[in-house]
Amino acid sequence: MNQNFQKEKNLVLDYYKALDKAEGDEISKVLSSHIGKDYLWRGFHPFNEQSDVEQLSKVFWQPLRHALKNMQRRMDIFIAGRNQIDGFESVWVVSMGHLMGLFDNEWLGIQPSRKMTFLRYCEFNKVQDGKITETAMFFDIPHVMIQVGLTPFPPQTGAHLVQPGPMTHEGLLFDPQDAAEGEKTLASINFMVEDMRDWKHTNELPLVDELRRSWKEDMIWWGPAGIGATYTIERYAEQHSGPFRASFKDRISNGHLCKLAEGHFGGFFGWPNLTLTPTGGFMGMPATGKPGDMRVIDMYRREGDMLAENWIFIDLLHFWKQQGVDILERMAQNPRN
Repeated sequence: MNQNFQKEKNLVLDYYKALDKAEGDEISKVLSSHIGKDYLWRGFHPFNEQSDVEQLSKVFWQPLRHALKNMQRRMDIFIAGRNQIDGFESVWVVSMGHLMGLFDNEWLGIQPSRKMTFLRYCEFNKVQDGKITETAMFFDIPHVMIQVGLTPFPPQTGAHLVQPGPMTHEGLLFDPQDAAEGEKTLASINFMVEDMRDWKHTNELPLVDELRRSWKEDMIWWGPAGIGATYTIERYAEQHSGPFRASFKDRISNGHLCKLAEGHFGGFFGWPNLTLTPTGGFMGMPATGKPGDMRVIDMYRREGDMLAENWIFIDLLHFWKQQGVDILERMAQNPRN
């Protein structure tokens, strides 16, 4: 039996169409016409939580559109589903890809390159009664910094690149999907999350064998700038998962606010997902002894019963600011390396 979220999908697509062609103050009108009362928008540092659409337009959308001229939305994943976290009551629509434009004007103290620039993003929109009532929009600001020649972090363990969408090129689910496929995807995601919770197999299994319980051998982990992307279970263990586990103590899982799946794709976000205390080494940074929050979106592609690809968005600017390092301020003071 097919799941039908066409009304919710079409509402978000109409919103994107209007938003992406609006200019200046028109953006505020587009937001007002598509967004409901008691709205909450969650975005990465320095934007954080916004509840007023006029303010959201002025602090985020208008400056971004001023910076990235001729901006276009290049979606790689578009899905909808019911949220497991609230008992499958609410419907959310998820979009992931890049916002691309000509970086012609300063943004967040980052000086323009006048070249094509890609802002990685993933957005969860809750749709109720024909309006968007809640949004989580996470985006990779350090990725923009690297594209214009800045070095916000020490050398990363994974690869830096403009990240493609799914290998299968089937992530845009504009039409109704078989509900059973989404249930399989959600089950695979849930198994992986529970299996790795609190790193419970540490010292019981070699890390690569633990990962093989959830992941295909040729899995790809598309990590955020500062960590990078990595390919195959062995390299993922070497280049991210192993160093990550070795760099923290007191790992606290705070859960998720939304988790859903449709077809072979699914994901979740939290606010924050994790609270971790650095012991040194993560991203080349020293130990601080200070707990820090990680706001994360994970998006997945399932193949068979296993997870094959994973796109990660982590608010690293927020995390390191909690540790006493203001990356945005540092970049503004040192505009080019």
